[in-house]
Amino acid sequence: MILYRYVIIQVLLGFLIATAILLPLFGFFDLLDQLDDVGKGTYRTKDAFLYTTMLMPRRFIQIAPFVALLGTVIALGRLAVHSELIAMRVAGLSPQRISLASLSAGALLLLSVVALEQFVAPQLQQKAITYRALALNLSAELGRNLGVWTRNEHNIIRIGQMLHSRHAVGIEILQFSPEGHLISHILAQSAQIIDDDVWELHDVITRTFTNDGISAAHLNSLNWRSFLRPDDIRTLTKPPESLSPIELARHTEFLRTTGQDFDSYRLALWRKLGSVLMTVAMVLLSIPFVFGSIRTGLSNKLVFAALIGVAVYLLDQIIANAGLILSLNPVFVALAPSIAIILIANLWLRRVF
Repeated sequence: MILYRYVIIQVLLGFLIATAILLPLFGFFDLLDQLDDVGKGTYRTKDAFLYTTMLMPRRFIQIAPFVALLGTVIALGRLAVHSELIAMRVAGLSPQRISLASLSAGALLLLSVVALEQFVAPQLQQKAITYRALALNLSAELGRNLGVWTRNEHNIIRIGQMLHSRHAVGIEILQFSPEGHLISHILAQSAQIIDDDVWELHDVITRTFTNDGISAAHLNSLNWRSFLRPDDIRTLTKPPESLSPIELARHTEFLRTTGQDFDSYRLALWRKLGSVLMTVAMVLLSIPFVFGSIRTGLSNKLVFAALIGVAVYLLDQIIANAGLILSLNPVFVALAPSIAIILIANLWLRRVF
């Protein structure tokens, strides 16, 4: 049991070393990308550093599978180089138990990833996006002059800009009959969300379409019962990867029930699960590196592991983009790379052991 805990501690230490190498590297690339925008609007160097820092939890989640791969190779490789693995096996610790200890350390890494994914990374990433957009004098969340469009069975709505969670400007609403005929068009300069399903529209122009023609009216204010809740609006204006798994599940269901395209959000949801499986797959894949070549130098193992990590990352991105373009099953697109690596690692482990 003491040796088992020792292996877990060493693998966790390997994760820390890999994180200390990879996270600043990816953060540096993010910072370089942000420095190109310094000087635009009120965006300054300190803002670029702050934006990059706020993205760190998201970057850690994205590199977690490669932290698992390199961290496990570093830990078990160091034990092999110092002949500690041989001593453990002489003491009665089987390769299977050593592998199980590595997986136990991987489970702790996964717990931290799940906690960050649900409670930390989405909130910080969304704040970072809003903070950067405001500093660059862009629309706070929607992009300059773009707005956001959404609909349900009988309404189409465009929101020009959300000034904050309950105040919008540039509202345009198209209402249709059950037969699909346009029956009214509402244009409002601003809207105050006074309840979950009630909006108070201000400076409103309404146009009503009937068989007798078109009638128009100007109103100072108008209450409109919306199918959008404030949470739905905030979700619509965020990139899919910035949402937590629970937010993604809720928003995917919202888009599905309102008849909208939800493929990108469903794929993002399944890719979060795929990332968890990929982390497990990378831990499994790293174990044969050490047991399969005890005499090989640690540096060679790390280079080989890094190359495999880059190849897997690129392949995963290609499959995800191709799946979205070709409308492939998102479950297959998100989980197939991880499952394939788990099967390869299992076959390799059988040969080694």
